[in-house]
Amino acid sequence: MIRLLLSLFFALAFCLGSATYSVAQTAETAPNASSADVEQTARAVGKQLRCVVCQNQSIEESDAELAADMRRIVRERLREGATEDEVIAMMRDRYGDYVLLNPPVQANTAVLWGTPLLLVLGVGWFIWTLARRRERTAELSSLTEDEQAALAKMKRDLT
Repeated sequence: MIRLLLSLFFALAFCLGSATYSVAQTAETAPNASSADVEQTARAVGKQLRCVVCQNQSIEESDAELAADMRRIVRERLREGATEDEVIAMMRDRYGDYVLLNPPVQANTAVLWGTPLLLVLGVGWFIWTLARRRERTAELSSLTEDEQAALAKMKRDLT
């Protein structure tokens, strides 16, 4: 009987301890800004920062634990009086340019920004080449038999 009571007591203590831990963990990761302005600024900064765990999600959209830590750090820095640009610079120093959802145009990001332009130019050149080839084929097919024979003779003379 005593063993049963002790095991029930320890089971209850374990359940209460784990419930308290999960409530404390949720309260720690939940945004608790001291003012509406800080919260609004924190959300604006969070929408500019990429979650380094998720694929192309801001830290405001992500459910990852690291994103929750990043949100908490952003709010702490803003409460300490840092400006929006200072917080973004601090996160950029810590995680690199990858943390920015809109990376700046620099030498190391030239491929990132130049690839779409090169792709559009390449597709345009390909379409232009096909159109010219069709135009030439249409010109050749509209020649009479005598003109085609004369053209074939000129080609033979050139080679």
